[in-house]
Amino acid sequence: MRPIKPAFAATLMALPAFAQDEPLSAIDWLNTPTPVTVAQPRIAPPDAPPVSDGATVPDVAVMPLGETVPDAVGLLPQSTTGLPPSLWEKSRASRIVTRFNRLPDRPLPATQALYYTLLLAEAEPPNDITQGAPLLQARVEALRRFGAVAPALALLERAGPQRKTVFDQWLDLALLNGAEDAPCNALAQAPTLSSDYAARIFCMARAGDWTTAALTFETTQALGILPQTQAGLLAQFLDPEMIEGTLNLAPPKDMSPLTFRLYEAVGRPMPTRNLPRAFAVADLRGTSGWKAELEAAERLARTGALPANRLIGLYTDRQPAASGGIWDRVEALQAFDHALTREKPQEVAKTLPAAWQAMQAQGLSVPFAELFGEALAKIALEGAARDMALRVALLSPGYEAAAQNVTADSPLAFHAGLAQGTPDEALAQSPEERAIARAFATTAAAPRDVALLEAGKLGEAILAAATRLDRTGPADTDDLHDALSTLRAVGLEDTARRAALQRLLLSSQP
Repeated sequence: MRPIKPAFAATLMALPAFAQDEPLSAIDWLNTPTPVTVAQPRIAPPDAPPVSDGATVPDVAVMPLGETVPDAVGLLPQSTTGLPPSLWEKSRASRIVTRFNRLPDRPLPATQALYYTLLLAEAEPPNDITQGAPLLQARVEALRRFGAVAPALALLERAGPQRKTVFDQWLDLALLNGAEDAPCNALAQAPTLSSDYAARIFCMARAGDWTTAALTFETTQALGILPQTQAGLLAQFLDPEMIEGTLNLAPPKDMSPLTFRLYEAVGRPMPTRNLPRAFAVADLRGTSGWKAELEAAERLARTGALPANRLIGLYTDRQPAASGGIWDRVEALQAFDHALTREKPQEVAKTLPAAWQAMQAQGLSVPFAELFGEALAKIALEGAARDMALRVALLSPGYEAAAQNVTADSPLAFHAGLAQGTPDEALAQSPEERAIARAFATTAAAPRDVALLEAGKLGEAILAAATRLDRTGPADTDDLHDALSTLRAVGLEDTARRAALQRLLLSSQP
C-alpha cells in the first residue's frame, strides 16, 4: 500500500459526513422530557382501597447514596421511580447482569417502561460487585438493544466514560447519535482507552492529528491487524484517492457503529432497516430522507425508545408525495389527526378505523393511544367507532377515566373493571381473563417470589415477575397470575393494570 500523502489533510477534515457542528452532549438529555417511556409510581386516590398489605415487601432503609461508583449511577432518582436505593444491594451481581442480558426483545409496552425504570434508576449496586462496572455495562447494553441510545449515553456520561471498561460502549453510542467529538477527543489524548486500532485511527484523524493516524494505519496494515473491509474504508477515509477498490467492499455481517459511519464518510451510507435497532437512531440526525426517518422512528417507538409525540411529529411533518406502504399510514394518520383537532365526530368516526388499523399492523397501538386516547374519549361517537375509541382510550395513560364510559353490557365491561383495579371474574370470558381477575383479588406476592422479597432482593423479584409476564402465552395462566400478583404486591399497580389491559386488547381485534 502506498503511503498516505499530507496533501489530503484538508480533505480529511472536511469530509461532509463528519461536519464539525457542535453536537449536543448526551447529558443535555437530563434537561429535556424523558425520551423513553418509564413506569411512574401510582398515586392512589385518598379513598382507594389498598392493593397490597405490604406483608411481602422487604423492610428497606432509605438513605442518600454514598460515594458515587459507576455501577450505582442512574438518571432517575427515587422521587421519580418510587424504588429504594437498596434495589440491587442484596442480590448477586452476576444474577442481575444475566437478567439484564436476557430481557425480552419485544416486551409489552407497560413492562418495557418498567425495564427502562430499572435500567435508569439510581441504586446501590450489589454488595459483591467487582471492578470494571459490570452492572453499568449490562444496563447500557440493554438500553442499546432497545434502541435507547440517548439515555444510555447520558448514563455513561454521568458515570464517567473515560475509563477503559466502558469507553468502547461510549464511542459506539456516540457514533450512532452523531456526538462522537467528546469520545474521539478523549481517545486522541489517551489512546490506551481502547484496544481497537480502527477507533484510534479514526479519532486521531477527527482530532486533527492526521499524521499519527496515517502512521498508525500503515503499521496496522503491515501487521495485518484490521479486517479487510474496515482497512479499505479507513484507507479511503484518510486518502480519497484510494477510492478505487473500496466501492466493492461488501458490508460485514456484524456491522459496527464505526464501520457504519466509515461507509457514510466515503459516500456509501448503509440503510439501517436490517441492522440492530440502535442503528435506527442514525437516521434521525437530519442526514436521511423523510422515508428513512419515518421507518427509523417506527422501529424505535415500538420499544418506547422514541417518544410518541416525536413519532407523530414526523408523521405530520409534510405531505406524502407517493402512495402505498408507509405513505398510506402517513396519510391515514394525518387525516385522523386533522379530524380530531377539529373535533368533528363524523370525520373522526370516518378516519379512525384506517389510522387505528395502520398503527396496529405496525405494533404501534400504544404510542397511538398515548397520543390520542384521552382526546378521543371526549368525542361523542356511536356504534363501532365508539367501541374502537374506548379500546384506544383503555390503552392510554387515562385508562381509569376511560373505564367510566364503558357500560355494563359492553364487551369491554371486564376491561373497565380491570382498569379500575377490580376486574369481575364473573365477567371473564377466557382462562386468561380469569387468571387476571384472581391476581387482582389478592394482595400477596406469588409464592415463587416471596423468598426473593424476604431476602431483600426487590429488584431481582421485580425483574423475575416482569420477564415472566412477557414470556407467558395465553395458556400460561399460572405464570400470568403469579407475575401480576407480585407486581401488585410490591406497589407496581399501574404497571400491572396496564400490562394486563395490553395483553387483552393488543391480542384482540377492534
